[in-house]
Amino acid sequence: MNTAPLPTVLACGAWLKNAACLLVDGQPVWSAVHGDLSDPAACAALEASVEALLAGHGAPIAAVAHDLHPDFFSTQLAVQLAAALGVPAIGVQHHHAHIAAVVAEHHIDGPVIGLALDGVGLGTDGLAWGGELLWVDGAQWLRLGHLMPLALPGGDRAAREPWRMAASALHAMGRGEQIASRFAPQVGEAVAAGVQQMLAKNLNCPATSSTGRWFDAAAGALGLSVRQTDEAQAAIALEAAAARWLAQYPDTTALPGVLIDAQNRLDLLGLMPALFDTGPDGVDAAAAGFHLALADALADWAVRASSERSSRDVCLGGGCFFNRILRERITERLEAANLRVHRPLDKGCGDAGLALGQAWVAAQQWAATPQNISSKETEPCV
Repeated sequence: MNTAPLPTVLACGAWLKNAACLLVDGQPVWSAVHGDLSDPAACAALEASVEALLAGHGAPIAAVAHDLHPDFFSTQLAVQLAAALGVPAIGVQHHHAHIAAVVAEHHIDGPVIGLALDGVGLGTDGLAWGGELLWVDGAQWLRLGHLMPLALPGGDRAAREPWRMAASALHAMGRGEQIASRFAPQVGEAVAAGVQQMLAKNLNCPATSSTGRWFDAAAGALGLSVRQTDEAQAAIALEAAAARWLAQYPDTTALPGVLIDAQNRLDLLGLMPALFDTGPDGVDAAAAGFHLALADALADWAVRASSERSSRDVCLGGGCFFNRILRERITERLEAANLRVHRPLDKGCGDAGLALGQAWVAAQQWAATPQNISSKETEPCV
């Protein structure tokens, strides 16, 4: 990690729960949380906040940091501001920023292992990430592993309709011919058959490693959510079912079936038959078993990475850590392995605190190699 004084960097955040952050002498100065940038009022509020941050602090800005996604209003604003100020615009990968925010808040010196679990963030390969095992040391980072990708039938629509993610899992299990008959009663025969064909022909089915989409698949398989009108509605329903069961049966064991393949991908597909094949009376128990299996596998994954990378610090970031069962189980297992576990403090684990990670990474990168940063540079995964 670079130990030189950090420059002043402005970061414009991401898309959901947007907030901007000015990093001054290594300390964050926050804007208000503006909300999601799908709302024009939130975009206007972000512009006003950025102007206020710049006007309120006399230190010259060294760089403006942003998410890698080129279509985000926050990214476009950052690039425009950087050009106007004559400073670099530095792209920071979404999940790197999640872990870096925790490092910055806890003032951790040296490399860490990161579990970054959320709904979506653009990866350096152009795909949708969201279930990431990372090694982070300042501006340097490695993607050590990720959740086995699932197809998103219909693209972004699949994030709003958990039944589609369940259908995707059913297809990945080799049981795609069951999709139409299984989901037609909820969504209509034509729609269910159409998704079955999309998956069979791999039409408009981009892949994602998102933990949030795996939660959606589990909720859809158990019949807990067909469509969701609010963010994480399906995951919240799944957690509530698991919590009901664990309150009565705290000694419940995890479902079997999680595998780690030769590419260090965590494959959850082996958990899904127990969810699809359970009856109505077994929903809560299956939800609990899914949670415990996922948490234990993620913890074991991080423990192994910690040993291989000789790092005793593990940082947890991303909106999936709002899930209390997941968060507490992983923390318990990591601490039992004598690892130091760090979580976000001020802004919570979601995207509201992401700008701190963006600013911190960009400051580290700028301080280490200022002469090598161009005005359009985006961060590589090393």
